[in-house]
Amino acid sequence: MSRIGKQPIPISDGVSFDVTDKNHVTVKGPKGQLGLDVDPDLSVEVQDGEIVVTRPTEQKRHKALHGLTRSLIANMVEGVTAGYSKELDVIGVGYRADSKKMSGMDVLELALGFSHPIYFVPPDGVDIEAETVRGQNPRIKITGIDKQLVGQVAAKIRALRPPEPYKGKGVRYTDEYVRRKAGKTAAR
Repeated sequence: MSRIGKQPIPISDGVSFDVTDKNHVTVKGPKGQLGLDVDPDLSVEVQDGEIVVTRPTEQKRHKALHGLTRSLIANMVEGVTAGYSKELDVIGVGYRADSKKMSGMDVLELALGFSHPIYFVPPDGVDIEAETVRGQNPRIKITGIDKQLVGQVAAKIRALRPPEPYKGKGVRYTDEYVRRKAGKTAAR
C-alpha cells in the first residue's frame, strides 16, 4: 500500500471539509477556500477528525492516484490555514524590482537588463511584494494559498532572466545555489 496515501490528514481548527457525491473536495479555512475534483474510483472520507483517502484495488493507476490525491488534499489543508510563500532575489547591476498599482491592479515592474521594463501581473489568489533594502539585492516575495500556483508564478518570474553561471546575474530563488564557471583567460 502507498506509504503516503495511507497516512491520514489531520484537520486543524477553523478548517471545514466537504466532499460532494461527485467526489469534489472543498476545503475552507481562515485564508480562503480551495477545491479539487478527485478521481471517482477513490473514496475520500472523514474518520475521527482526520481525512482518509482509500483506493479500491491494487492497480498501478489506483496506486499512483492514491498518493497524489492525499498529497493534494494535504496541501489544500495547509494552504487555507498557513498559506505558502516563495522568495526570489534579483541580482545584477541595474536590475530592479518594484511593486506598483496600475489601472487598479497590483503589478510587478522588473528591470532586468533589457531595453524595456517588464510588467508582470499576478493571477488571482497570488500576492507579490517587492522590497529593496539599500545596499542589498531586491527581493520578491510571492504568497498565496494554492501551492501549485505560487510555485508556477515564481518559476515564471525566474524564467524572465534565469541566473547565468559566469557572473551570477539574474533572478534566482533565495535558497538557490548557482554554480559558477571560470571565465576565459587571456593567451600569453
